[in-house]
Amino acid sequence: MDTNTILNEASERMQKAIDHLEEELLNIRAGKASPNVLNGVMVEYYGSQSPVSGVASVTVPDAKTILIQPWDKNMLRPIEKAIIDSNIGLTPSNNGEQIRLSIPPLTEERRKDLVKQVRDEAHRFAITFHRELRGKGMTASILDDVAGMGPVRKKALLKHFKSFKNLKEATLDEIKAARVVPEEVAEELVAVLAQYNGRKHEAEARLNGPAEGREDGRGSN
Repeated sequence: MDTNTILNEASERMQKAIDHLEEELLNIRAGKASPNVLNGVMVEYYGSQSPVSGVASVTVPDAKTILIQPWDKNMLRPIEKAIIDSNIGLTPSNNGEQIRLSIPPLTEERRKDLVKQVRDEAHRFAITFHRELRGKGMTASILDDVAGMGPVRKKALLKHFKSFKNLKEATLDEIKAARVVPEEVAEELVAVLAQYNGRKHEAEARLNGPAEGREDGRGSN
């Protein structure tokens, strides 16, 4: 397996982690009405579990209100019950025609809870993200792809630098100074690691973009 294939596969796995983080952040209710608050709320419909959006029209007429209009009025009560049972922190108001959800104003306590939720999600993402970066199979494959890098030299390099993390952060002069591999192999190694680091920074930049957008309320519920 060549380096590009390895990096592409790793990028795909990391992107899935980023997508999951974005989805989880969208589900956090932060004082603004959004249909995303109902993500994960399932209602029984003809013997199967369906999302609320699959059995009703969900609209946001204003920043503090969510309206749910079932396509079948018989679904009003099941939807109301599903919302109550989901513990999303909102009390549905059923007028016999539609269900209204009113978003309460944020309290100081709620703001602190939101900060904790975001931190927890970011922490879970970081664990997954860095696990992908440090995957042993990926590390071994990257080093194996370097021309002239045999198992003996690979073992000696990792022993000298103590870890792959230290190795990928080493400069060309530092690798040459280790006197573990010939200069041409050291140069090839640095080129491969530069490509690896470039993909890592690209993924991190994509993560930072959505995070900045949420500071002003975009993408929050």
